[in-house]
Amino acid sequence: MHNFLIILGCALICLMLPLLYRAVVGPTTIDRMVGVNIIGTKTTVLLLLIGLIFGSLDMFIDLALTYALLNFIASLAAARLLERIGSDSITEEEVHS
Repeated sequence: MHNFLIILGCALICLMLPLLYRAVVGPTTIDRMVGVNIIGTKTTVLLLLIGLIFGSLDMFIDLALTYALLNFIASLAAARLLERIGSDSITEEEVHS
């Protein structure tokens, strides 16, 4: 069972790599936000898998819930910021400088 969970965790990490590319290079700001948000969601699942592997799921559930809540709050804050300043005002030069 542990080997299956470890393989599943490694597969989940491998699935995060294209999202990391989208978060860094994404053509728009919204694409970057979605990439970071999905990475946060997969990290929450990865924390739960780690809890199953080590046999202390109760502690890792608390960590995963806290991380998911912080990810959600950060997404709301970023969306609110983009709403206030307008996503059209952010250019590629401002992002890369």
